[in-house]
Amino acid sequence: MFLLTGTPGVGKSTIADLLEKKGYLITRAKETIQEYIIETGEDNTCDDICIDVDAWAAHFGMRDGIVEGHFSHFIPGAKGVIILRCNPDILTERLRARGYAEEKVRENVEAEVLDVVLIEAYDLYSQDQIYEIDGSYTSAEELVSQIEHVLTDRAFPCCGIVDWTWWV
Repeated sequence: MFLLTGTPGVGKSTIADLLEKKGYLITRAKETIQEYIIETGEDNTCDDICIDVDAWAAHFGMRDGIVEGHFSHFIPGAKGVIILRCNPDILTERLRARGYAEEKVRENVEAEVLDVVLIEAYDLYSQDQIYEIDGSYTSAEELVSQIEHVLTDRAFPCCGIVDWTWWV
């Protein structure tokens, strides 16, 4: 099992769709959370919900294929974690285009700049299991190709290579 994760808006779902079309088994994390929802937010523009991530991850279990979702990196026992990254300016525009409230845009862009997903992944995984990929100026097809290299053991783990601190 591999985990495909990253801040909302970096391209996880798009890439997962393309991988699925190529025959990879994809589990969408958001389709497995219903019984772990602890509250629903007031922000109807981006469907904010709060889930008990620890309980969800603990009960998730091993699966074949790829688990896609911005909190999938909390699942223990995967072979590897693929973290998609995105330039904060590009991410800002993507989230605004989705209709996210400005506060939510800022929160997610700050999380991207501060490496939140990467740091959280380090809690469960060693750096030789983490593959950080910057998709800012890369086509979706090229990202799929890079991810296929990871899935077939033809890529070296790499993390800590993306630095958005210039944006702060």
